[in-house]
Amino acid sequence: MITKIKGHIKRYLITGVLVITPIWGTYLIFKTLLTSMENLLGNYASSHFPEFYIPGLGIITLLIFIFLTGLLTANFVGKKLLDLWERLLKKVPVVSSIYSALKQIVDSFSMQGSGNFSRVVLIEYPRKGVHTIGFVTGTTKGEVQDKTKGKVLNVFVPTTPNPTAGFLLLVPENEIIPLDMKVEDGMKMIISCGIISPPEKNKG
Repeated sequence: MITKIKGHIKRYLITGVLVITPIWGTYLIFKTLLTSMENLLGNYASSHFPEFYIPGLGIITLLIFIFLTGLLTANFVGKKLLDLWERLLKKVPVVSSIYSALKQIVDSFSMQGSGNFSRVVLIEYPRKGVHTIGFVTGTTKGEVQDKTKGKVLNVFVPTTPNPTAGFLLLVPENEIIPLDMKVEDGMKMIISCGIISPPEKNKG
């Protein structure tokens, strides 16, 4: 009984850490950015242009900067510039490691609501009798479909705890077990290494 209670306590503590960490991290990052921009621009404006100074000018500038960054990187030219910037960063030893780690974390969480994943499924992988969670990305077409028997689906099987990497499996539709869980819940389960599992839906 004591061992079981300890197991539950450990599980809930780990779950709590996994839930709080991204929230706390986001808060610290935005707090640092907002404080830095307010100190930098706010102090400069108040000392050089006191008549035009507005409290919170740094925060407003940061929001405009974030918006313009998103607007720029959403188009072709912006993506090319971002790729160039990332290639330059990766050539700097220490900066490269820090940037790559942070980008992996951001990419992992941004994939939770990815529109490219239509639904969560269960497939037998890597061998018969062993199952894993996958995300259907579409129906296989072209030569691959022509040379296989029956309808085949494209299933992305992410690695854990980093779902930005994984395997593309072409699975016959009749071998796929559909799940009711949302894509977001499936991704949470992957990132948490199975610690966070979506609750079973009530069966009517």
